[in-house]
Amino acid sequence: MATFTFSGRTRTGEAVSGERIGDTMDAVVAALRREQIQVTRIQPAKAKSATKAALKTLKPRGVPAKNLAVFTRQFSVMIDAGLPLVQCLDILGNQEEHKYFSQVILATRTDVEGGMSLADAMKRYPKVFDALFCNMIAAGEAGGILDTILKRLAVYIEKAVKLKSQVQSAMIYPIAVIVIAAVVIGVILWKVIPTFASLFAGLGATLPLPTRVVIALSENLIRFMPIFFVVFFAGGWALRTYYATEKGRRVIDGISLKVPILGSILRKIAVARFCRTLSTLMSSGVPILDGLDITARTSGNAIIEDAIQVTRKSIERGETISAPLKETGVFPSMVCQMISVGEATGALDTMLSKIADFYEEEVDVAVEGLLTLLEPLMIALLGGAVGGIVIAMYMPIFDLISKLT
Repeated sequence: MATFTFSGRTRTGEAVSGERIGDTMDAVVAALRREQIQVTRIQPAKAKSATKAALKTLKPRGVPAKNLAVFTRQFSVMIDAGLPLVQCLDILGNQEEHKYFSQVILATRTDVEGGMSLADAMKRYPKVFDALFCNMIAAGEAGGILDTILKRLAVYIEKAVKLKSQVQSAMIYPIAVIVIAAVVIGVILWKVIPTFASLFAGLGATLPLPTRVVIALSENLIRFMPIFFVVFFAGGWALRTYYATEKGRRVIDGISLKVPILGSILRKIAVARFCRTLSTLMSSGVPILDGLDITARTSGNAIIEDAIQVTRKSIERGETISAPLKETGVFPSMVCQMISVGEATGALDTMLSKIADFYEEEVDVAVEGLLTLLEPLMIALLGGAVGGIVIAMYMPIFDLISKLT
């Protein structure tokens, strides 16, 4: 006889779950019906351990934000429609295409089915469900507004994904142009320039300085290319290792906020993320001190994180939010003034949401402006590099033609 886990409802609507032994699944369902239990879900008990076992074989890691956003949005719709929590997780886990995320959802379902709260079950997978996600779920469960909380989480994650994609789009274009320029120049130096060098050597022409420089680059390209790649990757590894340290993270994050143009955009992104996160947490019923702690840890910048933690300590002493924020010198004065108005009117979460909307629009405009500026600059860079090489190689030819005439 096999063991089956089930969940269902009694005639009075009370949710019940447990395990039953039977020859077949249909026999167990029939037995439960005789006990006036309407079965909503049943499966072999071994499937539970199989899910856990499969999850243990996979290395813990995060999942794409888009997958998490879709999961949260679908979860909120299902809960709002009145579907049982376990059934929602079962459906979402089985339809999820991301293998690891699917296993996490199904394992969460198993824990919830065993009597654990949804927030506690999700806390077992911090790389998938961060502190913000779990604390909001806990607030939703405590207040009986899980569907509303999930909707707010879905909106938050979708806006975060949009903000991240804007930054990536701003970086993709210049990187792509630089890579293409490097490939084009490399091919010219490797294949084209040696032909001209042989021609000039045969003619015995006196070469001008630009031509000699280009030929020297061509001759040394193959020789120094391995060294270049070694230095490039070693430098990248050293920078990544340094950034992993507490001091390195603060130094690099501080420099990034001071970089012309790009630093301004990064600061606006940090402000938008801070306001959006804190607004979402406060409107969901998370205490302000817990909200600031979570916001600091999810800020993505060590300088911003330090400023928020300083503000949190000031609030513990009974101060307002706006005054210590202004003293840090990290947040714009307009943000501090609007937060002060929000505190005075008792609508801080609404004011933070409006600030986040404003700065997200500012990021849109700034990114578009940056792309508009970079496009002609990158084209000029590529054209100047290739054009300079071509002119340098034709200068001796022009000189020979002028002597012949």
